[in-house]
Amino acid sequence: MNRTIRRASVFCLLLVLALLGRATWVQAYQARALADDDHNRRKTIAQYAQPLGDIIVAGSPVTGSKGTQAGDLAYKRTYTKGELYAAVTGYSSQAYGATQLEGIYSHVLDGTDDRLRNPLDVATGKQAAPGDVLTTIDPDVQKAAYEALGDDKGAAVAIDPGTGRILGMVSTPSYDPSKISGTTDGDSWQELLSDPDKPLVNRALRQPLAPGSTFKLVVASAALENGLYSSVDERTDSPDPYTLPGTSTVLKNESASAPCENATLRTALQYSCNNVFAKVAADLGEDKVRAMAEKFGFNAEKLDVPVRASKSVYPSGMDRSSTALTGIGQFEVTATPMQMAMVSAALANGGELAAPHMVSEVTDPDGDALQKFADGDTKRVVSASTAEQLRSAMVTVVERGTGTNARIDGAEVGGKTGTAQNGVGNSNTPYAWFTSYAKDRSTGKEVAVAVVVEDSGSARSEVSGNGLAAPIAQKMMKAALER
Repeated sequence: MNRTIRRASVFCLLLVLALLGRATWVQAYQARALADDDHNRRKTIAQYAQPLGDIIVAGSPVTGSKGTQAGDLAYKRTYTKGELYAAVTGYSSQAYGATQLEGIYSHVLDGTDDRLRNPLDVATGKQAAPGDVLTTIDPDVQKAAYEALGDDKGAAVAIDPGTGRILGMVSTPSYDPSKISGTTDGDSWQELLSDPDKPLVNRALRQPLAPGSTFKLVVASAALENGLYSSVDERTDSPDPYTLPGTSTVLKNESASAPCENATLRTALQYSCNNVFAKVAADLGEDKVRAMAEKFGFNAEKLDVPVRASKSVYPSGMDRSSTALTGIGQFEVTATPMQMAMVSAALANGGELAAPHMVSEVTDPDGDALQKFADGDTKRVVSASTAEQLRSAMVTVVERGTGTNARIDGAEVGGKTGTAQNGVGNSNTPYAWFTSYAKDRSTGKEVAVAVVVEDSGSARSEVSGNGLAAPIAQKMMKAALER
């Protein structure tokens, strides 16, 4: 054979072998990655080839599907009371992807999860009927929170302290996911993106803010657990006014007439005495306060409910003056409403924190469980004695302190208000906080709630935890106790 022809033949054979090798590699090793790639149009076609499974609240779906009548995507997502449940469901959009429960359980809801298919279906690639996601949300609590927040910019969370079940989660302003579920909703999408109030952000989970005086519950827990004070009724060593350590800065209290000098922890919570808790934090030191905060959930890299919450932060590397400021929930302390609801839930549950979750079960189309989430998976945060003492002090706050707007007839209600500084030199409207628990004296039902109002449109002088946030919490707790 001619040498040139032989070389050409060998070269062509090598090219064929390279092509075969590449094809084998793609089909054997990259098939799944290519199939799952978000840019793969076939994935989107498969996702919307049939009606989607539903997200369920109290036995009823809050989602649905309808035919598109055009294009290669046969169905699109619809929502029942979309604005009410947006903070729970997230959105499923043919153009913009999926978020929150819609995103986490997308393969179950569109029928592509392998757990939904029998072995023959897996082998042939046949798409199964979709499953459903059952939530722990109570519709009455959800509605109470949404209506009470109204036009305010803020968020609210309600948790069953004993089980960790999330009974309500609302973020306002909200949005209707139905308006962005198709492929021709660009105007609605851009409107949401350009809205300065960021309605697509789930403030209940994803907006950590300075918690202000609600953080004093964490500091009080640290004081009792570390033996700095033996009781909420022991007088503290707290001068009023209090000068931050190593500085000439005098820390003032909201009310100059409040009996805050050397006040007990109970009185200091009742009147929200800054001097007491700043001094306590400085006396304990940042390590002990941080250790207590982390037991409640601060600084956790992963808090999945199952939607991941942003990290609530207690800082490190501070001097004593900065540590003192953290004692009143300022400096670089941040918390989500979920985190502050967890603080009240742990105290309400005798010092044990039940893992918060808003999904109880994921099922196949026949209603059989694919995945279950246990109630009452707890860890000890503070002793039963500390929890009991702080609950008693929180009741004092509501009965004759700064949280009177949270009272509920026939129920034991405890809480803590907070008004957190916002902006350089507190130049912006402060945040109004309230974290609380309630227990029905006749039925024993319990609930823990946290509310933050970022902006209500009220005059600066009218912004307070009791004035803005406590009434919202009261309506949520009342709805939970009546369920």
